[in-house]
Amino acid sequence: MAPPLPGPLAHLAPLLDHYGYWAVGAVILVEDFGVPAPGETILLAAGVFAGAGRLNIYAVAAVAFVAAVLGDNIGYFIGRSGGRAFVHRWGRYVFLTPKRFQAAEEFFRRHGGKIVTLARFIEGLRQANGIIAGTSGMPWRRFLLFNALGAALWVGLWATLSYLVGSHITTVYDEISRYQVYVLVALGVLSAAFVTRHVVRRRRER
Repeated sequence: MAPPLPGPLAHLAPLLDHYGYWAVGAVILVEDFGVPAPGETILLAAGVFAGAGRLNIYAVAAVAFVAAVLGDNIGYFIGRSGGRAFVHRWGRYVFLTPKRFQAAEEFFRRHGGKIVTLARFIEGLRQANGIIAGTSGMPWRRFLLFNALGAALWVGLWATLSYLVGSHITTVYDEISRYQVYVLVALGVLSAAFVTRHVVRRRRER
């Protein structure tokens, strides 16, 4: 018997019951090249299923990791081959407006690999990560390395937590998400301070 899934995870139970690992892989894959899909949510749900013995946690983690890396790489090559014209034409369907895209692309150019790794944990940027890296001209091997690192950390965190805490995962997730906002704000402040310091130093040198 399938374990009851808490709150927003409940609607994914039939999908996991019928398709198991295929559902995990497919949903994460399509989310990671820009299609609105509950990739993170299904990973949490699959971890709860694994904790109840319905799935194997190692298989869940392996499928999620491979799907995450493949999905982002599909996004990367879409961005690399289609370029900005593709994003400007179709991006609005996944809430990636030209203005948001330009801001994200500039951010990528400044911070490179760190953003590719951290983007995995940020809603919105997780879905657009590969596309923006491709259009911004990041070398593929560099992207692949940092993207795989981010995928491993993301899968490792949520698969392990959902497996261990089971039906309490939504409470844990909400708490981590709440503190994640503070961490992101702190990183933003530090980045702004770094940029300001760099600009001031350049002006003094001139």
